[in-house]
Amino acid sequence: MLKHYQHFLTVQFAVDEINKDPHLLPNVTLGYQLLNNFHQSDLAVESSLIWLSGKGPTIPNYSCDRQHKSMVAIGGMSSTLSMAVAPLLGVYKVPQLSYGPFDLLLSDESQYPYVYQLGSRESTLHLAAVQLMLHFGWTWMGLIISDDMRGEQFLRDLNEEMASNAMCLAFTEKVPENFLKENEDINFLSRILQSSSNVIFIYGNTDSIKEISHLLKYYAFSGKMLVTTSSWDFSAEASDSMMTNFHGTLIFSQFRKKIPGFTDFLRSVHPRANPEDIFLKTIWQVVFKCSLSEVSPVDMVRRGCHENFSLTQVSPRYLDKNIMEKSSNIYNGVYLFAHALHHMLQTEGKDVSELAANPLLSWKLHQFLKCVNPVTGIKDELCGDGPSMTAEKYDILNFRSLPDSIRTQVKVGEVIPHEKELRIYEEDIDWPEDFPQIPSSTCSVACGPGYRTQSLEGQPICCFDCTICPDGKISNKSNAKECMQCPEDQYTTKEKDRCLPKTVTYLAYEETLGMILAFAALCFSILTTFVLGVFVMYRDTPIVKANNRSLSYVLLTSLTLCFLSSLLFIGRPTPAICLLRQTTFAIVFTVAIASILAKTITVVLAFRATQPGSKLRRWLGTSVSYFLIFICTFIQMCLCGIWLGTYPPFLEMDRHSEASFIIFQCNEGSLVTFYCVLGYMGFLAFVSFTLAFLARNLPDTFNEAKYLTFSMLVFCSVWIAFLPAYQSTKGKAMVAMEIFSIVVSSAGILICIFAPKCYIILLRADRNTLEILKNKANS
Repeated sequence: MLKHYQHFLTVQFAVDEINKDPHLLPNVTLGYQLLNNFHQSDLAVESSLIWLSGKGPTIPNYSCDRQHKSMVAIGGMSSTLSMAVAPLLGVYKVPQLSYGPFDLLLSDESQYPYVYQLGSRESTLHLAAVQLMLHFGWTWMGLIISDDMRGEQFLRDLNEEMASNAMCLAFTEKVPENFLKENEDINFLSRILQSSSNVIFIYGNTDSIKEISHLLKYYAFSGKMLVTTSSWDFSAEASDSMMTNFHGTLIFSQFRKKIPGFTDFLRSVHPRANPEDIFLKTIWQVVFKCSLSEVSPVDMVRRGCHENFSLTQVSPRYLDKNIMEKSSNIYNGVYLFAHALHHMLQTEGKDVSELAANPLLSWKLHQFLKCVNPVTGIKDELCGDGPSMTAEKYDILNFRSLPDSIRTQVKVGEVIPHEKELRIYEEDIDWPEDFPQIPSSTCSVACGPGYRTQSLEGQPICCFDCTICPDGKISNKSNAKECMQCPEDQYTTKEKDRCLPKTVTYLAYEETLGMILAFAALCFSILTTFVLGVFVMYRDTPIVKANNRSLSYVLLTSLTLCFLSSLLFIGRPTPAICLLRQTTFAIVFTVAIASILAKTITVVLAFRATQPGSKLRRWLGTSVSYFLIFICTFIQMCLCGIWLGTYPPFLEMDRHSEASFIIFQCNEGSLVTFYCVLGYMGFLAFVSFTLAFLARNLPDTFNEAKYLTFSMLVFCSVWIAFLPAYQSTKGKAMVAMEIFSIVVSSAGILICIFAPKCYIILLRADRNTLEILKNKANS
């Protein structure tokens, strides 16, 4: 293949550079011999024999040359060729610098002690591959490897690294040395094409996976994105028409530093300047379509062979102007040998004359080859038996198959695996024709923010379902394994992809509900005060006197306080308000209910004490009613005291009742004591209702039993409905429900008891006379 001519040009360039360097091998001129093996092991062995025997018959252990000045062999281009010639060269302890891909078998020093591999060990290639896949989001990948130790090692390393990054192999296929069974190659291809993975990594060198190359002569991996290494030269077997199938392939190549002067060297190479180079004439004839012969320059021009033709004008189809990986290895190999020889001469104090007298010093080079850095030429004084490891760096190349059979590899990135540093230039990548944009290769569709992955039983970790995050948790990245808990003072968005600060809330005067309840409480308190004023103004009228005006004053005053106590439930709560609002409400409501109870008992006793000399008359005094109110209120105050002394209400911030709010509210503390307080009020109301109900048939003119019955019926109905509603609501709704119950129950008492009386006092004054009352009593 014409592109391999660059290997020979690299040797020429490196030797010329060294010979011109006054500091490296001074007074020593390097030369070289070129032997072709045609990529065949038997010819490689034969070439080695020719080199060892000299010109003439290939006689083992016999040299036809008077002086054998060659000290090292650079080759072969593959590990197969290196293994073929290693035993023969090893007999003479000749160092062999193998510039092909690194092979674990060749690293066995007991079997190949004189072979030095110039290729990258690729010990971190699996890391580079995973970093590339992570960059493009390829979590579901197919793998084709060579069926040898090298492939097995790469599979183990890759599996381990992919597992730690939640990535999976959709399939693993090993390329056999030969497809022996019938349709084995077709089945092999079918398994690959039927895979759901869109990205396939092919690992192996040209020799170990040659069956893939043969297969791709006739078939293509349609719909698949190929990633491989420069160790596999897929152009070696593929025809021009099939090379388009590899367009867009990404290739990991050993990092190649730029070699200064190489382009100028190519420009200077010409058949006239290098007449001994037989290959150069062939290049000229194939590339420039001109025939070179011993003719004058004028005739050459007529034949199309211009003097200004140079290798820099050659199409990449034939010769790459950029230094290729194997050429870079050759360049390093020449310098490795030169530095080793330089250090050997310095160490042993030999000069050029001694070297010429005893040229077979190849075996002495080994300790120096092991300890010299081929790039810097620095000798490691503490060097051991093996070459030192250097940090690996890879170029990422993009293969392009252009019209007119032009093939080129464009650098689109680089990666330093051990530093986890990846630079990729996506805009420079030409993707395969099957993929108009960056290919996607996943087993499952990615779970977006707000979802987490849920593994499927019996499936690889890359295959999963997406489950939305529960309330209070979020995920702000794709394919999150777990959802994160929001802080207590934050809540999740509807999409469950971020946390937002919660808003502090309470039943405020500024909001509509708080405004309505406060307005209602104030209106009813003003109305109650008005009624109290009316009763005070008309205190000497018969209807006010007949309805126990002193108890009416107490009841109206307590009702006013009941309405006003509901205002303690509106606004931002404080610790002091939490202590006061329930106890204040309980005590003033107890006074009101006790007043109604006293009025009811007074009405009942008044009709039982009509007999002359009845002992019940002494229970009809005002002091008895006041004492009853005091006793009932005192019991309630004791219950409230126990409540405040044991487990009092306190201010709390409820962060859980409403997702987006922090509710400032009062916790009632001891619910048992709270319900005891309510239960005590309910007991007094039930007793009042019972007595009023029993006295409902007494004459209407002299008692208000029916009105008391209706008022207690409204009161009990409201608070019985309040209990389940209070338990089923939270936050502001619960507070509003209690305020509503306070206002409605108080308004029910006010309207049922005092509305008829105010009607007579204000609108029917003609009926508010003693004569009318007596006439009705007589009737």
